[in-house]
Amino acid sequence: MTGEPSFFELGVADPERGRVFYGTLFGWTLEAGPTGRGFSIGTPGLPGGMHGGDPGAAPYLFFRVDDLDAAVARVRELGGSVEALGEEDEEGEEDPESAARFGRFKLCRDDQGSLFGLHEPPPAR
Repeated sequence: MTGEPSFFELGVADPERGRVFYGTLFGWTLEAGPTGRGFSIGTPGLPGGMHGGDPGAAPYLFFRVDDLDAAVARVRELGGSVEALGEEDEEGEEDPESAARFGRFKLCRDDQGSLFGLHEPPPAR
């Protein structure tokens, strides 16, 4: 369903320290992500991820959309903006392995500057 929370992301300075902290605190299973720069987070509920190089970041909540490109266009039409994600290359393209496994993501700001994410889940296998 469009608009439901579908993924969360934790930005931390050091992903290995984050893995130890959150894994111990919540009993989560954190496995190396496809890019090798972070972790996928196994929880009994909402799936998540963790990336490094983001000191002082707040958790990001991503909302499900059926068509990421259309949703990004709508964000811009409504006065919002789209941020670059660390897993994109210079042209803004997602890592194909990550997109196939987890779907496509864009981090956005609403028309007042509040941060949120859009998530187009991968096609059902």
